[in-house]
Amino acid sequence: MTHRQSRVGLYALRGLALALSLLAGLGAFVLFLQFGDADGLDALDILRALLILISTLWLAWGAVQALIGLTSFARPPAYDPAAPIRGRTAILMPVYNEDPLATFSRVAAMDASLAAVGDSAQIHFAILSDTRNETIARREVQLFAHLVADRHGMGRFFYRRREMNTGKKAGNIEDFITRSGAAYDYALILDADSLMDGATILQMIRRMEAEPRLGLLQTLPKVIRARSRFGRAMQFSASFFSPVFARGLAMMQGETGPFWGHNALVRVRAFAESCGLPALRGKPPFGGHVMSHDYVEAALLARAGWIVRLDDDLDGSFEEGPENIVDHAKRDRRWCQGNLQHSRIIGAPGLRAWSRFVFAQGIMAYIAPLFWLGFILASIAAPLMAPPPDYFPEPYWPFPYFPPSEASKAIGLAIGIFGLLLLPKILIATRAALSGRARGFGGPALAFASTIGELAFSSLTAPVLLMYATRSVFQVLLGRDGGWPTNNRGDGSLSLRESFLAAHWIVSIGLIGLAATWLFAPGLFLWLLPVGVPMIFAPVLLWWSSHPSTGRLMGVPTEYAPPPIMVLHDQIFARWTAALDAEPAPETTHA
Repeated sequence: MTHRQSRVGLYALRGLALALSLLAGLGAFVLFLQFGDADGLDALDILRALLILISTLWLAWGAVQALIGLTSFARPPAYDPAAPIRGRTAILMPVYNEDPLATFSRVAAMDASLAAVGDSAQIHFAILSDTRNETIARREVQLFAHLVADRHGMGRFFYRRREMNTGKKAGNIEDFITRSGAAYDYALILDADSLMDGATILQMIRRMEAEPRLGLLQTLPKVIRARSRFGRAMQFSASFFSPVFARGLAMMQGETGPFWGHNALVRVRAFAESCGLPALRGKPPFGGHVMSHDYVEAALLARAGWIVRLDDDLDGSFEEGPENIVDHAKRDRRWCQGNLQHSRIIGAPGLRAWSRFVFAQGIMAYIAPLFWLGFILASIAAPLMAPPPDYFPEPYWPFPYFPPSEASKAIGLAIGIFGLLLLPKILIATRAALSGRARGFGGPALAFASTIGELAFSSLTAPVLLMYATRSVFQVLLGRDGGWPTNNRGDGSLSLRESFLAAHWIVSIGLIGLAATWLFAPGLFLWLLPVGVPMIFAPVLLWWSSHPSTGRLMGVPTEYAPPPIMVLHDQIFARWTAALDAEPAPETTHA
């Protein structure tokens, strides 16, 4: 296939996906208008129909992406897996108030994994600290010395701590590229919780050397080591569903792919020439340093003519995730601010149309809950504004006229919306059973049971997550800067008191919403119970979901058969812990 044919096929696929999504949205719009026309259309009916159109279009876009992923298969690009690696690579791990034992032992595990492959590639590790806590900083220095001694890594491992963490993670990477980037051809950017197999790292480098136009190569990280009910549900979703959605995304984005900020290889020259990020005019949350820098850097690389690609066939790429809803919401608050900040960047000159579309998608991902919330509020208010029914529209006609019920339209609309949410996951489970992929998740029966369990869990948590997302959007719009909070790792168990303090406002909104529905729109009360009840019990849900999960439900392949890099990390972590226990702990002071 020629490059021109490939581009024509890509545009056709994008056009088809947009057309199908728009068709679903228009179908919901027409159905709701027919439902509202039963007692006469008014302005509120039209508003609700428009809100349903936008919301359904957004849901359909995600469902179509899954269908594309289900009907295509990941294929590695053409490259020689045995070709000698010519370039030099730096593996960058930015850290910010992280546990040094956990992060530095991950570096040691990746180095050991590379050594086990036996390749002669020149690969160095750089730990880039933005830590503000002096106790943790001293521990970093101690653990770095231990790392170098343990791995005989003098000249291959580097550590530096910035005096000022200007620009947060993006500034940390930029500082390294500016000061030391000329010494390297490629840089593998990680997060502090990243873990990557040595063979995968070498594959990525060879793929980049085989394609001189490739500026960034993104992997699909799988979540590992989750212990809580919430964490394991997210881990199962990331392992079971996300590869299909990522396949669809890779097909849709082509050479203008995503960058998620970690577990990705960049060509240093391309990154240095293309990805300088100026501070935006004004104060945060919309001004200041670019927070969701990864999307912007991908767009800048594409603008400069570099290929940005997601190779979803690459295994051996892992990360850890939050263990409770509160920590997830804190991280999501930062992403929300960063994505809404892209409204200042979407019109930047020279960007490709698809990059602008990606920015729009990112913004829509956070404002979509507002459309659903607006629809619910408008539906509660509708009976108050509707005119009283006129059963005698014809003068002097002795018999009343009862308009035909359009309840079937409302039921059909509800089925269609739930279908967009549920059907892709059911189809993924079905294909996994037929292809044999389900064996890694405990077999077809357990994989299907886990799918149903994840659907039930996500249905319970969705109203709570919707409220956190909505609050984040309003905070940003009101000018509140969320900053860059430290990630909480390890045990994420919450007490009932902590859960209530984090969610009491959700309880209040749930109670007020259901009470208003009962008073003003009793016909909607049963329909809104699946939304209102989880909100009322949000503290219990936060508490319950943060505690350890038992049983095999939502098990993932890395639990049944841990990959070698995880085994290496466990061994090194245990050995280091035993060796360091006897050493005195640093004094506790803070910067």
